[in-house]
Amino acid sequence: MKFKLLIKHLWKRLIETIKSKNFYLIILSSLPFIAMDFFTRIFTNKIDFTSFFLFAPGAFTILWSFLFIGISLSFKKKIARILYTIFFVFSFILFLVNNVYFQLTEKIFDFHLLELASEGSAYFLDALKATSIWVYLCALLIIAVFVLCVIKIPTKEENNYSKLLYFIMIFVILHLLIPLSLGKANSTLSWDTWRNYRNVYNNFNDSNKSFRITGIYEYSFRNFYLTFIAKEKKDDESQLEFLSTAFTFEENEKNEYTGIFKDKNLIFLQLEGIDNWLVTKETMPNLYSLMSHSINFTNHYSYYNGGGSTFNSEFAVNTGYLTPISYTKNAYSFNNNTFTYSMARLFKNEGYSVNAFHMNSGEYYSRNINYKSWGYDNYYGLKDLKTYRDNSYQLDRELILNETFYDLMFKQNSKFVNYLITYSVHTPFAPDRGVCKLILNEKDKEKKAEALGKEIEYESPVYEYTEEECIKIQAGETDYMIGLLIQALKDNNLYDNTVIVAYADHYLYTVSDKTILEQYKNTTNNLINHTPLFIWQSKIKKKTITKVTSQLNILPTVLNLMGIKFNKTFYTGEDALNKNYSGIAFFNDYSWYDGKIYVDSNGIADNKADSQLISDKSEYVNYLIKKNDWTLKNDYFKVIAKNKKDQD
Repeated sequence: MKFKLLIKHLWKRLIETIKSKNFYLIILSSLPFIAMDFFTRIFTNKIDFTSFFLFAPGAFTILWSFLFIGISLSFKKKIARILYTIFFVFSFILFLVNNVYFQLTEKIFDFHLLELASEGSAYFLDALKATSIWVYLCALLIIAVFVLCVIKIPTKEENNYSKLLYFIMIFVILHLLIPLSLGKANSTLSWDTWRNYRNVYNNFNDSNKSFRITGIYEYSFRNFYLTFIAKEKKDDESQLEFLSTAFTFEENEKNEYTGIFKDKNLIFLQLEGIDNWLVTKETMPNLYSLMSHSINFTNHYSYYNGGGSTFNSEFAVNTGYLTPISYTKNAYSFNNNTFTYSMARLFKNEGYSVNAFHMNSGEYYSRNINYKSWGYDNYYGLKDLKTYRDNSYQLDRELILNETFYDLMFKQNSKFVNYLITYSVHTPFAPDRGVCKLILNEKDKEKKAEALGKEIEYESPVYEYTEEECIKIQAGETDYMIGLLIQALKDNNLYDNTVIVAYADHYLYTVSDKTILEQYKNTTNNLINHTPLFIWQSKIKKKTITKVTSQLNILPTVLNLMGIKFNKTFYTGEDALNKNYSGIAFFNDYSWYDGKIYVDSNGIADNKADSQLISDKSEYVNYLIKKNDWTLKNDYFKVIAKNKKDQD
């Protein structure tokens, strides 16, 4: 009875508010907030998931605007305008951040990315420049409306705390009701759960889809809450039961490739941004030559994630697992997990030293912590040496030319695994900034020094270069490093006793001019993630593998080649050289590709295929994702170790 009276009272107050003479000013005051969501949804309409006219996002946005205005109007004149301005500035920052980030990555901003703020700050200005002029024009329009509103906003001479309580109560009640419009959630996590709006809202693990069903304010507050406030759920018994069945302790089957590289040294060459179209005889002759005399996986796909794609590849190759898809957590946040069967630990068990080399310091992506958690002896960063007075450590050549790195890589007294992460093909791709400028300055310096017969200081490049030309120049820098690497192996009698596993961390999504990708990639779906993967050894016969692979296949494939026994159920992917491996790659929207059929995020195949086959493979992809995600979520290798200890 009391609840009915409360609802009746709130309804009465709402009618009174609507009839008040200041109601049109309240509507005007809400316009900047509604406009920011409206324009953001227009600029992100490329996210093909919901209708623009879906009820929930508009309702959420109006409700949050109602709360902002309501709180402001509950206080007297000066405080009201201060609060209104604070709410506007906060919302305006959300508007700019989301639109600028989406223009660059086609991903809605996720608060998990704040952990990458130090690294991303170096490219902030480039991101702003790459943003459409329409975003800035809309921003100016919004500011103009705000200035008008802050002057006209209706205010009182005294604080009205009862009105504040009224606004909050209305907000809470309606906030509980709006999600009901999204329908009923699936009770179980099936392969197509992501299609269900209510499941998307409950799980909130896909930033793009979550935004499209909630709008900018509900998305931001819920994303912030789930990222920083919500407590981790305890181990789910049903998940543990699933994993106990999935981990059946089966040794990988031997095949014709088993152990052909046993006891050889190993170099993982993770290539920043080296897309397929860059590996040509003209642009990258050294890499092209290696690929032409290798086991070449021509149907390879790199898993892309908007938050730290480079590290996602490192994580996958080193652990055999991907960044979670069914819940939101970045790969570099699993440094407290147990990785008993990581690449580094398995090789160290065989008497190898295992070290990682990169230009950046160990603090980025918490590499110094993560690489230790994977079992590495050391992670080395050129930047950490503190011997560079300029940015020349960004040039990939320095990975080999640096004397300290050279000795650490090639002057070892035991078998070794070196994990090299290149950098030079990294945005920006412009002649007056970043790596492209460094290379052009170096070339300009060499030409003038040769002409004058003496050394000169660096000078800015004179000629203008397109973005594509800079990309190829920067790729040439990576190729120069590869040439130096091969020569170093020869100089240290390691050439015939070393295996190189080369692959790209991701396709070149960081390019600003998307017509470049349209020209070379010729696809609009997730097959754009097609990237190079090959395994080279000086005496190996050339072999082309057409089965579909991803980063998940790299670790088990390499372990088999190196003759290291492993439990195949301990990894999400399989040995790609096994005759029983059929080949499949899946992506973070549950789409997948098996070499013949591509099934998109809507479950639609790109060609005629048996519906039962599509259903079976979709269920298999769902199984792999559950195994991948739940293993990480429950730190399952720690559970295995504990169970083994209890049995002993």
